[in-house]
Amino acid sequence: MMEQEFHRIKRLPPYVFNEVNGMKARARAAGEDIIDFGMGNPDQPTPSHIVNKMIETIKDPRTHRYSASRGVPGLRKAFVAYYARRFNVDIDSNTEVIVTLGSKEGLANLASAITSPGDVILVPNPSYPIHMFGFIIAGAALRNVPVIPNGDYLKALEVAVIHSVPKPTALVLNYPNNPTGITTTIDFYASIVDFCKFHGIYILSDLAYSEVYFDGNPPPSILEVPGARDISVEFTSMSKTYSMPGWRIGFAAGNKKLIAALARIKSYLDYGAFTPIQVAATAALNGPQSCVDEMRAVYKERRDVLIDSFSTAGWDIPSPSATMFAWAPIPDQYKHLGSVEFSKLLLSNAQIAVSPGVAFGEHGNDHVRISLVENRHRIRQAARNLKAFLTDQNILNEKLYKERVVIS
Repeated sequence: MMEQEFHRIKRLPPYVFNEVNGMKARARAAGEDIIDFGMGNPDQPTPSHIVNKMIETIKDPRTHRYSASRGVPGLRKAFVAYYARRFNVDIDSNTEVIVTLGSKEGLANLASAITSPGDVILVPNPSYPIHMFGFIIAGAALRNVPVIPNGDYLKALEVAVIHSVPKPTALVLNYPNNPTGITTTIDFYASIVDFCKFHGIYILSDLAYSEVYFDGNPPPSILEVPGARDISVEFTSMSKTYSMPGWRIGFAAGNKKLIAALARIKSYLDYGAFTPIQVAATAALNGPQSCVDEMRAVYKERRDVLIDSFSTAGWDIPSPSATMFAWAPIPDQYKHLGSVEFSKLLLSNAQIAVSPGVAFGEHGNDHVRISLVENRHRIRQAARNLKAFLTDQNILNEKLYKERVVIS
């Protein structure tokens, strides 16, 4: 029997979520009621007018044939119209945009298209795993740039470039950021574009949470920066905006050379999403947008209930201004455990499932990510479970402390 290890598989660490997911499955099998804030999987139904367009289109047998790898023209034009009204950016539907099977697929395939083994890629840390592992699979070497609240990102970026040999090929950005919820400004993007132009570095911007914002101004696009398209491509997704995660529709837009490279790779790998899905996605972009406002209102309400109820229970969590996640610092008395062991403790003692922060990079190990995918009643139940757990732990810690004092 051959025992050869495959090079690319060797570079992928064991999936951090597996241990917690296994515990979660066993607890449910034992009849426990697990309140699941783990995966960022939207629980709201896809709006009915989008579903109805899918049903209408699928009845035409002509739509059952191979589709277009770049995306059907009507969908690309609908996306161009979205960028025009949302960001005041004019995109060419033929050369500057391509439909992807979700932003995750687009990022991974572009990584394969532009990366040679040993190329250096600058990635945020903590960050959505595909930002790192899409390039690892492609054979790249990574240099992490820390993403922290109030951090001097540009200074960290300068240090990363100075210490990178060879010179970095590309920089990945993600705002609003998953998992931290950090947002940014058009001035920040402008400074990054200037920096990367000077150093000859491409920019890959992930804007999947462009419409999931609660406070202040809507998140900007890097393509709003004059000249950004000379070096930048941006990824967006239908998954969160229209509650369409399983439909697998996203977009890449921007630099013609990068779009052409992605189109070339995709032409060998897929025939595009099922045509009725693309037609329904066109209806989503061109149709009434009240569903987007409703989505935003639901997540905002859940955010407020979570922050308030968990604070009352004894866990203070910063309120995110965007995304469907709360980036929760591990309480001081449990920080020594790290994010995986703390997540397991929450699951076994409070029936609350969260994502370990280390799954998003080593800079996330003192946090856990809480997804806003349970309704407000379940969030309040989680807070009650949390309060009971923390109270029991405090009583236990006090008892152990008194015992130590007596012994000493």
